[in-house]
Amino acid sequence: MMNYSNIFVNEGLTYSQYRDLIDSLLKSNKTTGEDNSDAMLHYSKMNVQRMRRVDKTAVLSEDFIQAIGQLKNNYQLLVISEGWCGDAAQIVPLFDKMTQLAPDKFTLRLVLRDKNLPLIDAHLTNGGRAIPVLLILDANGELISKWGPRPDVLQHLLNEWKTEISDMFELAERLHLWYARDKTQATQQELTTLISKLE
Repeated sequence: MMNYSNIFVNEGLTYSQYRDLIDSLLKSNKTTGEDNSDAMLHYSKMNVQRMRRVDKTAVLSEDFIQAIGQLKNNYQLLVISEGWCGDAAQIVPLFDKMTQLAPDKFTLRLVLRDKNLPLIDAHLTNGGRAIPVLLILDANGELISKWGPRPDVLQHLLNEWKTEISDMFELAERLHLWYARDKTQATQQELTTLISKLE
């Protein structure tokens, strides 16, 4: 039985701690996880810029704000992520924006995937350790909902692209172009639906 509360309290980083950790590791030519290759360092540096951009430019939709406003209970948002993950860079800042909008409803903590393999292995996507994964816990630390690692529309597109493209850099380029055009709207729509089902 997974003890989500224990992970949330003892392993979880605030959003600012998560960002600081990535920044400090990059100063030492490292990233989160074990792979400190040039490619992973490049991804992590790009992701710092992406997170900064989403932090500054993403605007929460009226529907999303309304869904959050109707919540009566408090929830813990436990997010599985890594600094080198492109999807996480585009999505995790939204979880922070949700928390900033309703600090009385949400407490956000992030944990690193590769330091929490039993946790991610309990929440695989098509058999893979895809991230980010958002786990919504109730006040007792019980898991009540899950979302991730990316909007459904993009997941379908990615599956198609993988049949045409084998180069990871080209795939990543397409992925981030899609995110740039979407401006977090698809993610917000899915999160709005998720939040609307909570009490």
